[in-house]
Amino acid sequence: MTKSAPPLALPPGLSRAVATLPQKDWRRLDDAVTGLHTVNARLWDAEDRVRGASLTAAQVADCKREIDQLNAERNALAERADEVLGSLADAGRADAPLHTETLASVVDRLSVLTLRIWHSERAVERDELARRRVPALHRQREELNTAVDTLVADVVAGNRRLPVPARYKLYGREDAVEAEVRPSRQLQLGRVIAFGGLSECGKSTSAEFVRRMCGAQRLKIGYLIRQGAHRQGLADPYALSARRQAELLLGELNRFAEAHVDTRLFTIESVHDDASIAELKKLLDDRLQIVYLDAPFDVRVERSGMSAQAVAAKDEIKMGRGAHQVAALADHVIDNSASITSLRARLQRIAMPAPTVRLRVTTPYGLGLSAPVASATSDFVDTVRSHDQDVRLVALTGSPGEGAWVAGWSDLDLLVVAEQEATDQVIDALDRYRTTVRDVASLGITLVTPGELTARRLTPRLAFALHQLQHGQPVLHCAAGLELPTITRDDLARAAIRELPQVILTMRRLRAGAGPQMLRQLYKHLVLACRLLLREHGLWETSTDRILAAASRLPGLPAFRVPPLAEIATAWRDGTPERALKPVIAAVDDLLSWYAAQLAA
Repeated sequence: MTKSAPPLALPPGLSRAVATLPQKDWRRLDDAVTGLHTVNARLWDAEDRVRGASLTAAQVADCKREIDQLNAERNALAERADEVLGSLADAGRADAPLHTETLASVVDRLSVLTLRIWHSERAVERDELARRRVPALHRQREELNTAVDTLVADVVAGNRRLPVPARYKLYGREDAVEAEVRPSRQLQLGRVIAFGGLSECGKSTSAEFVRRMCGAQRLKIGYLIRQGAHRQGLADPYALSARRQAELLLGELNRFAEAHVDTRLFTIESVHDDASIAELKKLLDDRLQIVYLDAPFDVRVERSGMSAQAVAAKDEIKMGRGAHQVAALADHVIDNSASITSLRARLQRIAMPAPTVRLRVTTPYGLGLSAPVASATSDFVDTVRSHDQDVRLVALTGSPGEGAWVAGWSDLDLLVVAEQEATDQVIDALDRYRTTVRDVASLGITLVTPGELTARRLTPRLAFALHQLQHGQPVLHCAAGLELPTITRDDLARAAIRELPQVILTMRRLRAGAGPQMLRQLYKHLVLACRLLLREHGLWETSTDRILAAASRLPGLPAFRVPPLAEIATAWRDGTPERALKPVIAAVDDLLSWYAAQLAA
């Protein structure tokens, strides 16, 4: 609205009638009337500008288009107000005389009159005609207020009817009404994150992190608006209304999304105009998440490497556009004076929110464990379940979850998700569990906090375990409302690329010292390396024998002649590992040679 322009005061009789409406209707009416008055103020400014003597022909055309857009918004808001005001009428008097205009039309006239009085009062010192006009304008407003209250009383009493509120106005082309811009089908499948804040607050750094870590497409608001304006022949898009700027921005987002069908996440920066981003939020609803990055002035100066005067000057420009007011509209306000770790965790949760999950819960006796191991596992779960608010998840991952646990051979890979405050209790329970199963199984422990999961601070193996749980592997305990990051096969394929080098290096180290006592570790790393290679190739196998068989079919890799797992496990349990060691070493050598050849220059 025009700076310092007065708010619209409704006549007392209309205000009393409106106060009887249900709260939801009252809010709808308040939003519509406030918006109508705001648009009228912008219309006044636009009409003043278009009469300026210094405008070029292109600028005049832009102003005319802005006026058309504002008039369209004005009529839409008036119709919205009439939808509520019409409920004041008594539906039982169909024979009552018909009034010439709707209540919203009268409110619109009152809004324009209020603005005329304000502009005239500002001009009295330099314009004698304006000085003489002001008292008459005040009388007109008093008379209009009285007429409105009389009309409202008649309408409420059923003594007068209101006309149908539809205005059927056309703006722009005479033969068509410009279609409302809506999110395209492809954009509806994705999400948009808008970054705002003052100078040097971390907007670009945050957008780049989301692009790099979350696969977002990073876009600039100014570029998109200018592109949209160019398509429609507009010389200065920033002279348009906030709604029109938002529509130009959405139109370009639609075009980009339709041209990049594999992209589901977009970032736009930088939000310097609170009015246009508020309009874009109305168009996109929750598909748009507004993030406002905040940091004290001295922190921003220190990070920027610029002088305090330079940062202050940039702030002043941005605040003149309403950049600081974006905080009031933001879905997320981030204090960016803390650590980069904290910032990135917040950004991960915003960009890739973790949904609440429902996992399949079973007992240890349903996992194919031996009786002593199942009993010890059950005791551990019962102990930690008593801390339900702090211990969120307990699961045996790997072979127990896949129903392939082999006594005397397989590990017990335990995943516990618990708050940091519960660490001591969990460790005490783990010590008792480890002592009980020490002679029958090796216990491997992954202890992670819920915050680490939702911030996606995941190792490749933890990501794989979560993926398996989300696709049906059972858990032993799951607290209500648990949130877990969604892990896709694409995530696992990327993780395989990161994890495979470490597995290959470890396998070479084990091979260098290979003896009968190394059979178990060497075999497990052979299987893990093959599993990761298969993921890179888009192949997904679970059981160890099938993994090795599938890897043998990779291009150029000799077929493995490794005995089935059952034979290897039996040799290990019987204390004769040397029987299975030779074919395992041969398979390891073949795989290492093949891998080196694939990466040779």
